[in-house]
Amino acid sequence: MDTQDSQAAAASGMTAAQTGQGPSEKGLMVAVKFWEPRRLLYNLLLCVVVMIWLVKTWPHFRPAMNLEALGIMTVLALLANVCYCAAYLAEILIQNATTSVSWNRQRWAIWVVGTLFAIFFENYWIADEIYPFVR
Repeated sequence: MDTQDSQAAAASGMTAAQTGQGPSEKGLMVAVKFWEPRRLLYNLLLCVVVMIWLVKTWPHFRPAMNLEALGIMTVLALLANVCYCAAYLAEILIQNATTSVSWNRQRWAIWVVGTLFAIFFENYWIADEIYPFVR
């Protein structure tokens, strides 16, 4: 429910329970509006890391470009998105404990730190778990 709907409900004397949106639903919608648009950038950054690895080490990874590897990369991409959902856990735990202004700054910090951790982990995984085993 957006601001106009909230104002209309308040003007008509309807409570949050009558409009079907309590504090938890509103909090979830706020979380979704923040995290989901940034998921695209998160995925793009992780794809850029993979592309850099492929371009810089192309002769080594060339034999691995097949349907089996595509399936494995798809599973790893899905796992990266499952890890991204950990942000919702932080959102639920912290959302009601702070003011909205400070929480917005904390969200950005969590997004940046989480994305940098994902990039670091991706580089480790490629360098240590994938690169040595490609033949």
